Amino acid sequence: MGTQREFGPKRILVTGGAGFIGSHLCARLIDEGQEVLCVDNFYTGSRENLAPLLNHPRFELLRHDVTLPLFVEVDQIYNLACPASPVHYQFDPVQTTKTSVHGAINMLGLAKRLKVPVLQASTSEVYGDPEVHPQTEDYWGHVNPIGFRSCYDEGKRCAETLFFDYYRQHKVEIKVARIFNTYGPNMHPNDGRVVSNFIMQALLGRPITIYGEGQQTRSFCYVDDLVSGLIKLMNTSPDVTGPINLGNPVEFTIRSLADLVIELTESASKIELMPLPPDDPRQRQPNISKAAEQLNWQPQIALRQGLLKSIPYFKRVLSGQSTASV
Repeated sequence: MGTQREFGPKRILVTGGAGFIGSHLCARLIDEGQEVLCVDNFYTGSRENLAPLLNHPRFELLRHDVTLPLFVEVDQIYNLACPASPVHYQFDPVQTTKTSVHGAINMLGLAKRLKVPVLQASTSEVYGDPEVHPQTEDYWGHVNPIGFRSCYDEGKRCAETLFFDYYRQHKVEIKVARIFNTYGPNMHPNDGRVVSNFIMQALLGRPITIYGEGQQTRSFCYVDDLVSGLIKLMNTSPDVTGPINLGNPVEFTIRSLADLVIELTESASKIELMPLPPDDPRQRQPNISKAAEQLNWQPQIALRQGLLKSIPYFKRVLSGQSTASV
């Protein structure tokens, strides 16, 4: 379906490439011998995340907002551009929705013109506060369309709609990954997500803030595993469009995560219970049987091991040192 180069490195566009997951994806693609064009408007992304790549001959960085058209020549497109933590996506909710919807339209238009595959980084948030557990890809979700999280949830749902309409109407080769909780180095230390929150609070000796009783569950995927899944999805058969869940199916309560972080950081922090925020999902766990069957993918890194890989990064952030070597 596409017109990709058959020989030599592929030229790969990664939007949102200066962000947490995007920076790891860029680094992996470079390690695999590809050429990478990283596009980011630095709303939540950071040049620091890309420091090890900036002088690499196969890496190029372009400051650009995906809500505006982009005219480049590439062989593959990974569309990761969108703030992904509630703190950031609720700061300018109209722009969050525009990034998901207009960004999808622009990247799909580019893929259509170039006849190349495009992968959408969707999210487990499309399932909302699920009434089905664990979540399978055929579950339509339970989402509040007018709540505080809707700019992200519904923006990503609309992006999926656009991807499948371009696939059906224009024969664009699409891939849709529904990403569940992912953590690791290069996370924004103040992004409001539970792993970064707990590690920062523990390292600072502050109370670990848990919403509700901490019995709500989450599944935590280390970023290296997630990136492997994205690359496998992009490079599998064009018939495999997704959506495909990518995440770690091992479920933990928020309270057990807090206890583990306190243990691994050797912190004296105490647990502090806070009221639950609106629309906070009670359970979030992926069914990854589709990824295992169609991509031969499943996570390899357990939560304890992944936290031990992540904590040194947050220590460097707190000490003010460069994180480029992480």
